[in-house]
Amino acid sequence: MLVLDHIAVAANTLDEGRAFVAQRLGIEMGPGGQHARFGTHNLLIGLEDGLYMEVIAIDPEAPPPPDARWFDLDGFAGAPCLHNWICRSEDIEAALAQMPEGAGRVVDLARGDLRWKMAVPQEGKLPYDEICPALMQWQGDHPAAKLPQSGARLKRLELTHPDAETLAAKLAPLLQDPRVVLKTGEAPSMRACFEVEGQERWL
Repeated sequence: MLVLDHIAVAANTLDEGRAFVAQRLGIEMGPGGQHARFGTHNLLIGLEDGLYMEVIAIDPEAPPPPDARWFDLDGFAGAPCLHNWICRSEDIEAALAQMPEGAGRVVDLARGDLRWKMAVPQEGKLPYDEICPALMQWQGDHPAAKLPQSGARLKRLELTHPDAETLAAKLAPLLQDPRVVLKTGEAPSMRACFEVEGQERWL
């Protein structure tokens, strides 16, 4: 019912996020756009296997949104980091009903000619300290094929949380992806391993 769609690096500014990805992976992010609904903007790059990656930050030129920004960006501070993973569904309402409590309410969104539905928590923060995936449903073409391509392939998405077993049990009926690994650990964290030009590199 769920398919890994893309991963998101959060940063205080897009320039900081761009430099972080370039330093860690040796790839350059491409142009993105603005999300007027949440007062954010992003950079994008295509990955292998139909995935893509975004760098997302608060847009300093956008007016504040009427409620909390998605991905807990209102509470984000510090160095850029891999911050969220996003899964898509063909029926977001049905998938959301099986997700952990607090995974969000469905919001209709648009950017340019792209249209999609997104589950966004009322307070902006996803369950399990943002380790729970965000849910979306594309309406129309998927953008990955239109993006500049990096040649990087995601090999492993490693998610750590003190209550990882409970989250894994919730996701098991919905997501079957061997690249996604949930581990029990003291502090919530997220990292990803990529193959880039024949080498393993971690973000």
